[in-house]
Amino acid sequence: MSENTTGTGTAPDAGPAPGTGPAPGTDPVPGSVLPQGQPQPGYGPPQQGYPGVPPGYPQPGHPQPGYPQPGHPQPGYPQPGYGYGPAQPGYAAPPPGYQGQPGVVGVQPGAVSAPWMAKPETVPGCPPGLEYLTQVDQLLVHQVVELLEAFTNWETPNRYQIKNSLGQQVYYAFEESDVCQRQCCGPSRGFIMHIVDNTNQEVMRVSREFKCCAGCCWCADSDCCGLEVVVEAPVGQVIGYVRQRGSFWKASYDIMNAEKETVLTILGPCCICQGICCTWDQEFKVFSTNGIDEIGKVSKQWSGRERYASDFGLEFPMDLDAKVKATLVGALFLIEFMFFEQRKNRRR
Repeated sequence: MSENTTGTGTAPDAGPAPGTGPAPGTDPVPGSVLPQGQPQPGYGPPQQGYPGVPPGYPQPGHPQPGYPQPGHPQPGYPQPGYGYGPAQPGYAAPPPGYQGQPGVVGVQPGAVSAPWMAKPETVPGCPPGLEYLTQVDQLLVHQVVELLEAFTNWETPNRYQIKNSLGQQVYYAFEESDVCQRQCCGPSRGFIMHIVDNTNQEVMRVSREFKCCAGCCWCADSDCCGLEVVVEAPVGQVIGYVRQRGSFWKASYDIMNAEKETVLTILGPCCICQGICCTWDQEFKVFSTNGIDEIGKVSKQWSGRERYASDFGLEFPMDLDAKVKATLVGALFLIEFMFFEQRKNRRR
């Protein structure tokens, strides 16, 4: 009679009951679980842990006294943040919608990174931010290529890098204008050119109001036909004007101070033409009030990229008043929009 293998009995091939190990001196059954604390065959006894923290050292979770707590920066240090900090005394607040990149000074979107000129010391009688101009006798102005404009022919606001003769960036200029005027009126549009320094503070502003059918040299002596830009430094304080003057052929301008007294004049070339066959610079010479002594020039430089951007040079005496130098920067932008912005639009 066969033995009963059901009920309370144990199957012949069943292992030891759960929680029990093999008999001393016997090998464990494969797949069986050893009781907790009993070492595996071939391994020594488990280590008893690592020694505690030596006396005199801070315990985990208890920072050493005198050091800032996590999430609580040390007093007296600036908090991390984005955009602009408070405007420095004498500077205008940045225009709405213009933000600097967090943690990066002087790097503008779309512009090629260039070393910035070190900020000079304050000069008595010089508007804040124009101290840079007291140390230079030449400026190079490079327009930033706008890819959207190059590929779609959609007119976008212009942007410029203003550098010294060493290639160090002194200022960055960007245009503010009405989108409808940019598309419909082209270079005749009114604009505001914001000029900021390496701390992203607006130190100068050049503005031109829109005038319909203006710019003809024959009738420029009339207020409704002559183009004019106003230069402010700091913003809200006018330091000079650039006024188109009537002439028979050549472009002519008056550089005026805040009282609208002529201090310099600019006379353009007879023929303004640049292309594959005309690769020389177009020079607008700067004269003293007598119209004889040449003291500088605004030159449109040939760079081979005239289809998309402009490059200018501006020369003046080192000892020229910083306010007059800033007004000449305004004259450069007026010349750019009158003669070369239209040519870029036609080439596209």
